[in-house]
Amino acid sequence: MSVSNILFTAVNAVAPVILTILLGYFLKAKGFLSKEFLKVGNKLVFNVCLPCMLFVNVYDIAGFSAINWDIVIFCIIVLLLIFGLGMFSAVAATRVPERRGVIWQCTFRSNFAIIGLSLASALGGDGAVAVAAIVSSFTVPLFNILAVIALSVFVENGAKKPSVGSMLKNIVKNPLIIGVACGLACLGIREAQNALFGEVVFALNKQTLFLYKTLNNLKAITTPLALMVLGGQFEFSAVKGLMKEIVTGTVWRIVIAPLLGIGGAILLSTHTDLLHCGVNEYPALIAMFGSPVAVSSAVMAGNMGGDEQLATQLVVWTSIFSIFTIFAEVCILMALGLIVV
Repeated sequence: MSVSNILFTAVNAVAPVILTILLGYFLKAKGFLSKEFLKVGNKLVFNVCLPCMLFVNVYDIAGFSAINWDIVIFCIIVLLLIFGLGMFSAVAATRVPERRGVIWQCTFRSNFAIIGLSLASALGGDGAVAVAAIVSSFTVPLFNILAVIALSVFVENGAKKPSVGSMLKNIVKNPLIIGVACGLACLGIREAQNALFGEVVFALNKQTLFLYKTLNNLKAITTPLALMVLGGQFEFSAVKGLMKEIVTGTVWRIVIAPLLGIGGAILLSTHTDLLHCGVNEYPALIAMFGSPVAVSSAVMAGNMGGDEQLATQLVVWTSIFSIFTIFAEVCILMALGLIVV
């Protein structure tokens, strides 16, 4: 494939995501989307649409044997590696305790749930989303645990520190985890029917087709609604006095993390038998390591005594510059023949 064809195809893959985000931003700027709508829309996406999308994509997997467990283990290991290295960068970037935890969180916590899954869908379709859904069932809880650790280490005395019990409760109640867990449970029931009866006696997409179609309808609106809400949440404010911290967090989130995650996967997959990646796995890796820092990271930082202004700015700037880095990642992977858009 020629360079021009690669660029043209990459633009067609990434541009719809970017334009939908920009549409949300301009509709908010024109007063068409209110803050209340964005707040409710964000809840709708997180609590209803995304869980339904994850459920359907996990349920549609052929079986447990089709799951690439190598990629799950790899993502966990790289996430822990980024977590460890990110601490040193956070300490070197600032002497302000409230900012160190925020930068540290930014290094490893991607917006996997919203923009990441949307990216996986745009770049690899349902197959990529299914891989991303499985990976998310392990990494989303880990994101939350590591974020609590990162934001707790440097906070001043008196700041709110959640207990282990409350952490576990929040993880179990996470709608995304529930969606994936329900999908895995139904997948297990389907596999059990095959083992016991030699065929699937009851299936959602057959005996209860109306329910399956309803879930698919919710899945269909997830990506555009999530991206519009994300764009509408962008708020630019002064960055004076935070430039070094913003640059450090942004470079880590959208440059170093993808290099470690995607670059490591390419090396291991093409030169060893330790990892097996294909056209479904690489879009999921871009979603995991290439997406900007999670929107919820700003709220969590504020609640735990971190610098919420810095956390908000990191959400904005990693989201903006990730447009260019994700485009570059797509072009490189297409040139290497590792993804087909």
